[in-house]
Amino acid sequence: MAGASTVLEDGSLLSRLDRHLAKLERFFALLSGIAVFSLMFLAAYSVGGRKFFGTPMAGYVDWIEMLMPLIAFMGIAYVQRDGGHIRMDIVIGQLKGRVLWAAELLSVVLILLLIVGLIWGSWAHFDRSFDFSRPLWSRDSTIDIGLPVWPSKILVPVAFSVLCLRLLIQIWAYGRAFVLGLERPVSVPLIQSVAEQAAQEADQLEGHD
Repeated sequence: MAGASTVLEDGSLLSRLDRHLAKLERFFALLSGIAVFSLMFLAAYSVGGRKFFGTPMAGYVDWIEMLMPLIAFMGIAYVQRDGGHIRMDIVIGQLKGRVLWAAELLSVVLILLLIVGLIWGSWAHFDRSFDFSRPLWSRDSTIDIGLPVWPSKILVPVAFSVLCLRLLIQIWAYGRAFVLGLERPVSVPLIQSVAEQAAQEADQLEGHD
C-alpha cells in the first residue's frame, strides 16, 4: 500500500465479528512470530554446534521445512485485515466514494475465489499425507530425521480458511459501503494520506515521552 491504514470499529454486528476474528488472527500472527524466533535459535544452535563441537544440529533442514508454513501463512489474515499486503495504489488511490468501494469489492472477491481454490488444493495435499493406519499417522516424512509432514501441511488450509473468513467480512463491509454510500466504513482498512500517517506517527512518539 502507499501508506498506513486504519480499521474503524463501531457497535454493529459486522464490527463485532471483525473484532472477534481479529483476536484469532493476532493469535495466528503470534504463532508465526514465535516460529521466526525459534528459527533463529535453531540456526544459532546448529552453527554453534558445527563451530565448537564439529556436529551441527541433526535435522536442521527438516525443522525449517516444518516451520515454514507457520512463518509464511499463519499471519496472512492478520495482514489482510490491516491492509498490509503489497499492492499498487496508483489508480485505486485516486478513486473516491462508491467507485472506490466497487473497485475494492471486486478485488476482494477475486482474492476470495483464488483462496477458495488454494484451500481445496492445500487440503488435498494434506489428505495425501495423512493416514490413521500409518505410524505417526503419516504417509510421508522429512528426509533426514523422519518427521511426519502432515502437521505442517494442515496449517496451510487452516490459515487460508481464516483468511477466507476475513475476506467474507471485507466483502460484506465493502458491499455495505457501496450500497449505503458510506464515506468511512468499518471493518476494512482505510488508506491514510501522507499527512495523516505523519500525524499518527507523531502522536505515537509523543505517547512515549
